[in-house]
Parts: sequence; C-alpha cells; structure tokens
Amino acid sequence: MNANTPNPAGSAPAIAVIGGGPAGLMAAGRAGELGAQVTLIEKNTRPGRKLLITGGGRCNVTNSAGLKEFIAAFGRNGKFLYRAFSVFSPENLIGFLKSFGVPVRTDPDGKVFPADDQSQSVLDALNCYVSRGKARTFFGAQAAGLLRSGAAGIVGVKLADGGVVRCRKVIIAAGGLSYPGTGSTGDGYALAKECGHTVTPLRPGLTALESDEPFIKDLQGLTLQDIKISVFIDGKEAAAERGDLLFTHFGVSGPKLLILSGHAVDALAAGAKAELSLNLAPDRSAAGLAGDIQTYFAANGAKQFASYVKASVPHSLAPVFERLAGIDRTRQCASITGAERRRIAELLGSFRINLTRPRPLREATVTRGGVNLKEVDPQTMESRLVPGLYFCGEVLDLDGLTGGYNLQEAFSTGYLAGQAAAESVL
Repeated sequence: MNANTPNPAGSAPAIAVIGGGPAGLMAAGRAGELGAQVTLIEKNTRPGRKLLITGGGRCNVTNSAGLKEFIAAFGRNGKFLYRAFSVFSPENLIGFLKSFGVPVRTDPDGKVFPADDQSQSVLDALNCYVSRGKARTFFGAQAAGLLRSGAAGIVGVKLADGGVVRCRKVIIAAGGLSYPGTGSTGDGYALAKECGHTVTPLRPGLTALESDEPFIKDLQGLTLQDIKISVFIDGKEAAAERGDLLFTHFGVSGPKLLILSGHAVDALAAGAKAELSLNLAPDRSAAGLAGDIQTYFAANGAKQFASYVKASVPHSLAPVFERLAGIDRTRQCASITGAERRRIAELLGSFRINLTRPRPLREATVTRGGVNLKEVDPQTMESRLVPGLYFCGEVLDLDGLTGGYNLQEAFSTGYLAGQAAAESVL
C-alpha cells in the first residue's frame, strides 16, 4: 500500500508498528491476532532484511538454555526481561514456528535453528503471522516523527514523504545501528529522543577488536584452537572463555572473542587499558608448564630453541614467539637460562595482545546501549514517559551473548509489546 494512502473514514488503525524486523513483525502479528487494527511501517521495500543474514543465513532463532541462563546472558540488564521471556519463552517460539510449518533442531551447544537452515523459512512464518492479523503494511516508508495531541497522547506517525499514519498507539521496533545496509540506521533512537527518552551511549556489541601490536599482520589468518582467552582491564582479569581465536589483518575475532568483546568495548570507551591474555596451554598449571619446559630442555640440550618452539606452537606463530621470547632460534636448549625459561612459560601461559578499539559499529552483530530501561515498563514494554508508546527489540538498551539470545529477546519483547498495546485498545 502506498504510504500516502489516507486511512479510510472511521478505520484509523489502533496501533502503528515502526520497523519490520523480527521484533516489529512479532509485535504486529500478536496485536493483529488479538483483534487490533495494525499498520506496519518499514523503510525497506521488504521486511526482515537483517533477519535473513543472521547466523550466516541459517538464523539461530533461540537457545535451549533455561530462564536463568537467558537472564544472565544479558548481564546487568537481564532482569528487565523476566516478564518478556515468561510471556513468550523459547519453548513458545519453537511452538510458534512449528505451527507455521517450520520445525527446528537443537545443536549440541544449545543453539536452535530452523531444521532447513534457512532464515527465509523464519521470515515466511512471521510474514504469514502478520497477514493473518490483517495488518496493513507500508513498505518503503520511513517514519520521520510522532504526532501527539495533548491529553489524547499519540495520534499518528509522520512519514518522511509527508504522509501520515493515524493511530492511537505506536510500537517502536526500528532496530539498532549495526548492519545499516539492512535498514538499521538508528531511526528508533531519534524517535525516542523526540519523545523525551534517554538513549544510553551506543557502542558495538559482539564485535571483533583491533590491536596495534606489530606482529598482528604476521599472524593474519591463524586460528588458535581450544585456548583460554581472557580480557584484562587495567591489569585485572575481567572475563574469560575457552575456545578458538582468529587473527585478522586488524586484530582478533572469533565466537568466543565476540562474547568477551563487551568488556573491552566498555573499558576502552572509559579510557581504560584493555588487553587479551591467551593461555596457549590451558590444561597445564603454571608450575606444570614450567616443569614441562625444564624437562624438555634437560632431555634435548643439543637441540636448537627453534625445535622446541616448533613442537609447542603453530607454525605461523613460531617466528613471533621467538622474537617475543628474545632468544636466538639457533641457540642450544642447554644454554637457555632459568630467566629465559620463565619468559617462555609466561608467553605460553599469558600471551598478551594490546587492544585499541572495536571494529566500527556498522560491522557489529548487535548494538550496545539504547533506550534507557528505567524509562520503560518491563511488564508491558510501554514508555513510562509517554502513554501509548512502546519499545521492543534492539532499540532497547539490551544486548545478549551470541547463541540465539538476541533474536529471542526481539521475539519476546515484540510479542509482549504487541499484546500489551492490543489489550489497551480493545
């Protein structure tokens, strides 16, 4: 429908949903299911563009974790989601998808995907849900502002082309700032600020990190497998994960690094020093590692230091390791001193990488920061400042771990917002 098409006489929709991503589609579908008149406004010519690229196109919709783990996945803001996850849980989402002919499978790590590994199947289910609720859809229409009228509160949405969508309630589900090519360009934050809401600082979430270490480019393409990865802030360990780490031309990446990245992002934004510490031998204690080194050198005194390094670290890491150890690779093991052995053990147990900044927000998986949760009622997703205004999805100051948590948050808050808005007008 053309965005300039006027509302037919007497049929102004009760609810306008701004944003056609997972949260907006779920909100529009739920409100329509309950019998509310709904208009969905999406700036792209088709909905769900970001949803289609999640999980490399496979769409990790949720996780098999329990409620406590879901809350913990969102850190200090997780408690805000108790109501949303209770009203529309991972089990509810799985049942919802199955009801639209989209069975799922659960991987050993708890990640839940559509059985056919196609994000399009999930989007088709959401589109069908919206259609069943008879929602009107304005595609290629950008919300430019909200219309308010004194005691009447919200009365409409202004569109960028001059059109107006009349309504009594508005649900903002416009996403964050990551992957702007999919339409996530921060529109929801501007609308929230227009209504007096506070937007906490916006930063990259689940993001790769840059480093100024001179050896980074030498290690480009190297993956260190099954190591302990720790983030140190001002010399103190802040968090750690065990898994693989990928070196890139700019710094470091990988699934476990993404999980840890928030600690580094926040620290760097505050002007603190952030480092990675890599334990290349995570199954050995410091004493055990020192003993192993001494035993090797005692038994292989005639061998060159390079032979030990070759046996201890990946091939492409060896030259860097030798330089950082400060030991000539041709030296015989028997000549290496106790102090040098301690330096080798230190490098194996805590290989340090200075971090300088996160990758640009546009490349991040999610956006950290957003509409201040103190200004939103977690029981309904309604604004505490503007009656009739609701928020859901990534526009809120909520970002969880990778593994399906963020999509579940979008579905759950969208469902709750759509339900609460519909109940308030019916």
